[in-house]
This record gives sequence, structure tokens and C-alpha cells, in this order.
Amino acid sequence: MILKFSKMHGIGNDFIVIDAVSQRFHADPVQLKYLADRHFGIGCDQILIVEPPKFPQNDFRYRIFNADGGEVENCGNGARCFARFVRDQGLIGKDIIKVETAGGDIVLHLEGSNVRVDMGQPILMPEKVPFTAYDNQQKVTYPLAVDGDVIDVGVISMGNPHCVQQVENVDTAAVETLGPLIEAHEQFANKVNVGFMQVVSRQQIRLRVFERGAGETLACGTGACAAVVHGIQLGLLDANVSVSLPGGSLDIEWQGAGSSVHLIGPAELVFEGKIRL
Repeated sequence: MILKFSKMHGIGNDFIVIDAVSQRFHADPVQLKYLADRHFGIGCDQILIVEPPKFPQNDFRYRIFNADGGEVENCGNGARCFARFVRDQGLIGKDIIKVETAGGDIVLHLEGSNVRVDMGQPILMPEKVPFTAYDNQQKVTYPLAVDGDVIDVGVISMGNPHCVQQVENVDTAAVETLGPLIEAHEQFANKVNVGFMQVVSRQQIRLRVFERGAGETLACGTGACAAVVHGIQLGLLDANVSVSLPGGSLDIEWQGAGSSVHLIGPAELVFEGKIRL
């Protein structure tokens, strides 16, 4: 089987994007891991698959697979690449695209070189993240016992689960050691993406993210959204925030409870190709 694909990135968070509308493709975990392998395959953080929608009010179904072959619910950087891909490939001619994901429906807006993603409202109830809180009450921060210490974290879902810790300096944060320990923590039933947030000002944060099934990545769109939501909940941030990640910057907007989070940033094509499976 010869598979056509595009390699794309959103500020360094890189993806293989596959059109499963005009060509046949079955998401086999072994093949997905092969495609994602940076030594023997194409190489990526995640694989994005464009499928026909299940419901007629939507334009596409958007599926996301980590480099380890596991399917996940949402990806903000991937959503921007998805929007650019379906438009550039001629799969749609609209600037506003309605998309189904495993984490719920999202709306993508093409705005020149940027894509604005309506990520929906953040999920803050712990059992819906899912996160096991000992008193099962919604809070801004929760104590989490990790590696013999107790740290305060925010717990938020943006269609996928996130744990956010505020740190003094992301350059010296223990991402490599704490990231995998928190990712697989027993209180997160489906594992979790782990964000390390440094507040620079009320309009800017720095962020590093250890992603489920991928390790630390250069950027994480849903992680940026979760971090800004947590910072606003703490009273440290305004409604419009620039998020500086290792791969570049994203703009996040959130007006507070009852409103959607908006993510704005670029999406770039690296190359197109074909691979034999």
C-alpha cells in the first residue's frame, strides 16, 4: 500500500497528516508507531487523520494518535495544521471549519497565516478530567504527592487532561524527572499531560509541556490553553496571554467561566510525500 501524507508543524510540534477522505487508510497501532519513528519511519510527535464526519452538521472528523500509537482526545497545534491541510488540499473551501474530535466538537477559523481554534469551555470538575480528588470538590489547586514531596497543581481538561504546576523558572524546572511521574500518577485515570508554567507578567507566560505518550515537545496547544486557564484562576493573568514555548509563541484568550478558550497561532507545511506500508 502506498500512502500519501503531509509533514506539518505548529511552532515545532510536528505532525504527519493523512487524508483518509480521498484515500483508504486504517489506523493500525503498529503502522502508526512505524510512521512516527524518527529513525525508521517519517518521524513526528503525533499523527493526524482526516476522516468524513459522523454527523452532517460537521465538515470532518479529526483523529489524533501519539507517537506510541495510542489515540488521544484533542491537540490544539494539530488542529491548526488540520485546518491548513484540508484547505490547501482542496478538501474544503470555507474559512470556518467544524470538526469532530474524540474530546468534542471544535471550530477552526482560518485568519491569513494564522488559525484561530475555538477550543470550547475548559472542564474543571475533577471527575470529568478525569482526576481523583480526595474530597471530590472543584478547586483551583490540588495537592499531589510526587517523589516524596507534595506539590500544588491545577487540573484542567481541554478535551484532554492537563496538570499544571507553577514554577519559578522553566529553564530549571524538573521536566525530565517530574514529567513522567506525574503523567502516570495514579490519580489520573487516563494519564495526563504535564505543564510547567512560569508567569512573566499578566500578559505573558513561559511554558514547557511533557505530553502523554510523546515526552516533552516543542509546543502543546491544549497545554498552553490549560496553563492560561489555571493562571487566570489563580488571579495572575489577564484574559489575553502570550504563551512562549520552546518552539515559538501562541496567543490564548479566555474571558472566564462560561466562555470558550481561543487559541491563535501559525501552521506550516514542511513537505509532502508517499510511503509504502
